[in-house]
Amino acid sequence: MNPTLPQAFARGFLGQSPDWYKLTILGFLLVNPLLMASFGPVVTGWVVLAEFIFTLAMALRCYPLQPGGLLAIEAVLIGLTTPESVYEEVTQAFPVLLLLIFMVAGIYFLRDLLLYVFTRLILRVRSRELLALTFCAAAALLSAFLDALTVVAVAVTVGMGFYEVFHRVASGKTHAALHHDMATDEDVQALQRENLEGFRAFLRSLMMHGAIGTAIGGVMTQVGEPQNLLIAEHAEWNFGEFFLAMAPVSIPVAIAGLATCWVVERFGWFGYGAPLPEATRAVLEDFARDRASSWTAKDRQTLIVQGIVALLLVLALAFHVAEVGLIGLMVIILATSFTGVTEEHRLGKAFEAALPFAALLVVFFVIVAEIHDQHLFEPMIAHVLALEGQAQAAMLYLAAGLLSTISDNVFVASVYVTEIKAAFLQGVVSREQFEWLAVAINTGTNIPSVATPNGQAAFLFLLTSTLAPLIRLGYGRMLWMALPYFVVMTTVGLLALVSATSGV
Repeated sequence: MNPTLPQAFARGFLGQSPDWYKLTILGFLLVNPLLMASFGPVVTGWVVLAEFIFTLAMALRCYPLQPGGLLAIEAVLIGLTTPESVYEEVTQAFPVLLLLIFMVAGIYFLRDLLLYVFTRLILRVRSRELLALTFCAAAALLSAFLDALTVVAVAVTVGMGFYEVFHRVASGKTHAALHHDMATDEDVQALQRENLEGFRAFLRSLMMHGAIGTAIGGVMTQVGEPQNLLIAEHAEWNFGEFFLAMAPVSIPVAIAGLATCWVVERFGWFGYGAPLPEATRAVLEDFARDRASSWTAKDRQTLIVQGIVALLLVLALAFHVAEVGLIGLMVIILATSFTGVTEEHRLGKAFEAALPFAALLVVFFVIVAEIHDQHLFEPMIAHVLALEGQAQAAMLYLAAGLLSTISDNVFVASVYVTEIKAAFLQGVVSREQFEWLAVAINTGTNIPSVATPNGQAAFLFLLTSTLAPLIRLGYGRMLWMALPYFVVMTTVGLLALVSATSGV
């Protein structure tokens, strides 16, 4: 029976989302103007921030762009921020958007090489603890020199490749169908359903270990995260000076993080420890043999080209020859030019994962602009800066960490480092104090922010990637799986900072 016009509107609003979710979002949109009129912009600003985090938490129910975007539009309309403030936040984040648009797409065109390399790794390393450590340590090492979002994009590309291979075989299809549309769960044969669930759990663990690894490595160097560059600029540190300044905190945190990786895998805590099902291993081994036996000169040429382009990518990122996004565009041009990918529709496929998240990030910057315009974080900032000595460094670490779990860590670092630089220039704090406060800000915005998916862009990208719903990695599960890392690494970081600043 054809729906009536009101029913069509009701079904059209947020599509296939549950009715309770649709009503919740409508309730948010109705109550916010009333809160603005009754309690003012500060209270309403905090409420809208909480509502936006709710849309992220429900990412498996509805992609956050639409409900979060509606909240962002309303925030502008009721005066919590202005289009000018939003534009300023977006332009400041333009390098990150460039990275998303081009680098994530560039990684897509290296997927044959990545799948080949990581398939060999997974098949050769049978110990799940060693495999988890390898993934976590590799992500940490890469993130110390490359952008964390790029590293997570690599991990997601690899995860998607593995999932597609097994899902197709479990659905009774051939390996040759790998680059065509993927089968649905209904196609999965009954005998393979349990193996599919086990494989999902295995991939969830690998993806989370990899994501946490980007935070472990990202805090160490000047180029690890965007806020690191900002802090290094204010402190006038070069690459080596930055590494040495962070080392008293970052090295103990890295050791603690890798130890946590081994422990949670060994004992199967917090959703980790799922082994690679033997049936899945057999599928991957069969896939590897099938690909190797049927390789043509074209396949080998593609791997050689992608290997050369991957090497150029690493060198270009390590030496920072250009903005990361522009390097990504170079990867797209080189990888496609020499492998025959010249049709527009084949190029467009690579941008499908990046552009929705780029749009979501712009919506997120509306919320950041609201936080900035309504000075929501100022009371906490003023309280921390009123402290002195060792207590100030410790509280700055905790405060920056707390705010970074709910907001953009680059924004938090920018606010704090600007304040302490002004205090240093005015002679309120010494050079030594200033440097330790800069360490506190950098480690605080990098380490505790692993607690939530909205703490770092790389984590948010993983949450909203096409892989996340396939392996059942939602907001709540990410919180749970990040919890042991958050507790251990944040505690170790705080103790290391307190110990290092004992004489300040």
